[in-house]
Amino acid sequence: MKVHHAEIVISAVAPKQYPETDLPEIALAGRSNVGKSSFINTLIDRKNLARTSGKPGKTQTLNFYLIENALHFVDVPGYGYAKVSKTERAKWGQMIETYLTSREQLKAVVSLVDVRHKPSQEDIQMYEFLKYYDIPVIVVATKADKIPRGKWNKHESEIKKALNFDRNDTFILFSSVTKQGKEEAWQAIEDAIAE
Repeated sequence: MKVHHAEIVISAVAPKQYPETDLPEIALAGRSNVGKSSFINTLIDRKNLARTSGKPGKTQTLNFYLIENALHFVDVPGYGYAKVSKTERAKWGQMIETYLTSREQLKAVVSLVDVRHKPSQEDIQMYEFLKYYDIPVIVVATKADKIPRGKWNKHESEIKKALNFDRNDTFILFSSVTKQGKEEAWQAIEDAIAE
């Protein structure tokens, strides 16, 4: 998809604040510093519509981005960030869970993991949660430019093994630096919306 129009429409913490449209939604989930904002910016050819931050854990709301007046990207708060109190984390968890399990417009979740590391406990829990609720999931392994191409397969199989990856799901190696995986990501998103 060629994106000419993208804007943030609302930051929501409760269902009553979600946009009242029937547009399909694609949620983006991942650890605080996995590169979610860079992923969004790469897909929409923008430098900083989604704010990348040196401070992980900055997204504390569900941020709805309207793309081409055709769909919403929904950036959910990053997990696994230590500097947040347990009560805060529990609140986020509740907010994310409510959105993921009750939103009819949600077509798929892009679950981002860092290709350089084995998936964290939270990465694994997120994947299992999505599988449990039968929510279509696209696993995107970010920062592919940070490891030599010759090691991609090894890292991919380690991630898939840790996640107990379902072969029917899509797995994409991605780099916001080289744009590796950008086309595949759009294809997977378009397929999810079409279903």
